[in-house]
Amino acid sequence: MKKLIIFIPSIEKAGVEKNLYILCGYLIKKINNIYIITANNNFHHKFNNKIKIICPKNRFWNNKSRLLKSLYCFFLILRFFKSGECLLFSFQANLFAIIISRILNFQIILRLNTSPNKYINNNFKKFFFKKIYKLADEIIVNSKKFMVLLKKQLNIRAKFIYNPIINNIKIKKNIKNLKNDLRILNIGRLTDQKDQITLLKALNLLNKNNIIFSAKIIGSGHKYNFLAKYIIENNLEKNIKLMGYRKNAYRFMTKSNLFILSSKYEGLPNVLIEAQQSNLPIISSNCPTGPSEILINGKLGELYPVGNYKALYRKILKFNHNKKELLMKSILARKYITRFNAKKNCHTYYEIIKKFL
Repeated sequence: MKKLIIFIPSIEKAGVEKNLYILCGYLIKKINNIYIITANNNFHHKFNNKIKIICPKNRFWNNKSRLLKSLYCFFLILRFFKSGECLLFSFQANLFAIIISRILNFQIILRLNTSPNKYINNNFKKFFFKKIYKLADEIIVNSKKFMVLLKKQLNIRAKFIYNPIINNIKIKKNIKNLKNDLRILNIGRLTDQKDQITLLKALNLLNKNNIIFSAKIIGSGHKYNFLAKYIIENNLEKNIKLMGYRKNAYRFMTKSNLFILSSKYEGLPNVLIEAQQSNLPIISSNCPTGPSEILINGKLGELYPVGNYKALYRKILKFNHNKKELLMKSILARKYITRFNAKKNCHTYYEIIKKFL
């Protein structure tokens, strides 16, 4: 049997990694020879000790750029593996993974987790990525709309598997939702992609119109100072707290009564799925490609146009005046949460992977 190499140069504190931990925990029960190639050496405890992790011995690479980490991992594979003996499963840095697969004659599965709208914005890039992706033996995406988008934009056929997130299908009851106050939560890296500035602008309108609210933004990233400056300049310190990274950020869901996702693009955001499991009303940007699919085009939550802070403000205001409608949508989400069952979706991954081993 071939060795299975999981290629993820940069292991971070995000949703992709959570999917990775759950999937690896399942696969090691089915496959003996699993290797993880990464430039990070501070996440060993997240993996079953039967999984072989090839990474640096020191922490020098932990805070380097993804490009440098990808180059480092490229040479790790060339150093430790021989031609034709492995199946490469790329979770990240797919261009490097494709090149490695051609050099060493590996079969390769690509897992795409971010909408191509992020990087395919001209004809040259469309041509380039179409050629690159066609070199893969299999491509897996995490939503139906993502699959359709790849076919439409690049004429690439992919298989979709929802993120394996929910181990316990039981919905957590958030009884505090019924209170009249407005407690808003946002969880995500502080980056351009997550677009928290649109959220802050909407919250500033609430404040100017004397709406009483509190908001917590949980996450770390290069936009921290930019967002903090906006909060101070608009006298929002009493209302809005930048909480930084929290190890167990999802416990804040039980203390909130409205979750807001403000992203410009996503794949299939785990945080929305976990908000649904917490029975938390949701307002999300209608970004490509995941939120509208998770919320079934507004059936299970509210959607607003990407970057439109005035539209977001109106959605929040509507919820504040009458919480019942959005609460009913969050309750309805119970019927659909099984789409993200971890065991079922991990098994679908395994069925694809074992064909190449």
